[in-house]
Amino acid sequence: MINKNDFPVMEYDDDKDAVVNPFKWNLEPFSTDKLIITFFPDVIDDLHKSGELELERHFAGENPVYVYRFKSQPDVLITLGYVGCPACAGNLEVFAACGATKVMFCGGGGVLDKSIKVGELLVVEGAIRDEGFSYKYIEPSRYIYTDKKITQKITNYLEQHKISYLTGITWTTDAMFRETKALVEERKAEGAKIVEMEQAGCIAISQFRNFDYGAIIYGGDDVSQDEWDTRSWDKRKGIRYNLVMLCRELVKEI
Repeated sequence: MINKNDFPVMEYDDDKDAVVNPFKWNLEPFSTDKLIITFFPDVIDDLHKSGELELERHFAGENPVYVYRFKSQPDVLITLGYVGCPACAGNLEVFAACGATKVMFCGGGGVLDKSIKVGELLVVEGAIRDEGFSYKYIEPSRYIYTDKKITQKITNYLEQHKISYLTGITWTTDAMFRETKALVEERKAEGAKIVEMEQAGCIAISQFRNFDYGAIIYGGDDVSQDEWDTRSWDKRKGIRYNLVMLCRELVKEI
């Protein structure tokens, strides 16, 4: 049943089926249920060149998707995430249809507070839903939250291994070129620590399809000031590699 609204983006249909449904495609199951989604192509390239990855699945199409498994730990898969909820979370639903039930996400995001240093880890507790994708999976709300039990498992592991971290929510937006000063201040006041483009959608898919999902985003560029500061966030190869390796262990914990 459709809950009607003056704004189409807010109209939610509680019918669990859809005309196009990857769970009806009889997809071949993955060899394991554990998957890392990373936004670090440099790390995947380096792992591939060093012979540490082998192909698990190739999804053909105009925007092909490659899923790899670690040779040393074949019970863990890794894939490169696509930008934005429709691409990233849409692919995640296909991965769930292939049997992924334990998923860790790692990426970088723009900090809303300059005191968050480049490379500081944020364990995602939820997101402000300033996008359109999640509203087709979970009925409208201002916030969406990760599973507290999964978040606790992640933070327990980080504490046991003496890895520093922050916890908090993100601001998920479709429009990276419309992060105005007023909106940055508003979302910061609501509690968001980082802005990004995928978390609300990925969390929604995990709830809709009922699988375990966790995310860690490191502090990247700074959008909290009058002028954008990239802080060379995408050049931090050591941080990015270490975060992928961390998620390789965490995905087995959740």
